[in-house]
Amino acid sequence: MDSSVLLEVKDLSIGFGQHRAVKGISFYINSGETLGLVGESGSGKSATSLAVLRLLPESARLGGEIRFDGGDLLALPEAAMRRRRGREIAMIFQEPMTALNPVMPVGAQIAEAVAAHHPELARKMVRARVLEAMEEVGLPEVERRAKDYPYQFSGGQRQRILIAMAIVNRPRLLIADEPTTALDVTVQAQILALLKELRREHGLAMLFISHDLAVVSQVADRVAVMQRGEIVEQAEAGQLFRAPQHAYTRRLLASAPTMKTDRSKPLASGAVGSEAIASGIVASGPDASGPLVSA
Repeated sequence: MDSSVLLEVKDLSIGFGQHRAVKGISFYINSGETLGLVGESGSGKSATSLAVLRLLPESARLGGEIRFDGGDLLALPEAAMRRRRGREIAMIFQEPMTALNPVMPVGAQIAEAVAAHHPELARKMVRARVLEAMEEVGLPEVERRAKDYPYQFSGGQRQRILIAMAIVNRPRLLIADEPTTALDVTVQAQILALLKELRREHGLAMLFISHDLAVVSQVADRVAVMQRGEIVEQAEAGQLFRAPQHAYTRRLLASAPTMKTDRSKPLASGAVGSEAIASGIVASGPDASGPLVSA
């Protein structure tokens, strides 16, 4: 594996009973890079992210390799994986109200993440790290607000708390699973700006998962497109948005409404029309409906 590659997924398959949710996908993320993983609901994005953290249920069948910093995560004993989870690899979940414990102060929840990986730290040092993480994500009056409960924060602030929990141990890889889905446009922009700033400050690599191509275009260096458990296209972000090669990618791009969209027609039709191409939503190109297209 190249020394700059932090995470490399090779031929990953995930099955639940008779259903194959993920079908032999491969991708990599370099140190300090953001890979956008996009696709509609049910395409296998979240299952892939949970596989990286080994958080899938025991009934899940996994095949292939997930190599992090040269070692295969799927081959690690659970105790060794627990030491990496939350410390070297952290995750921002998409629903803060379900991810946060409603009966614990948010400061105590962030402190748990620190104490789990740094039992040698005195309580005073743990608290200092908690307050520092809360300040980093732009929460106000951290001394006071650390004692508050999740319901006392707005949706955007709860998302910032989840980000603080994820970064408090200075992970090398951050997995963000639909981190802006439930937020309004203004707060969404603030969260994206925050993630970019944290990446710049700490050299984070990021797997950014979303169904929203407009959001991914703002944060990703490269993009992988998933459809029905397979990656159908991978490319540099600029290239993919300028000239998507796969028919499914072009349909995803065409599903974004614009001022010229004909509201009497479905957004994601079976074929991309000339109006969508002319409007600049998608670029013209070959209808490559075959296997993985990479660049």
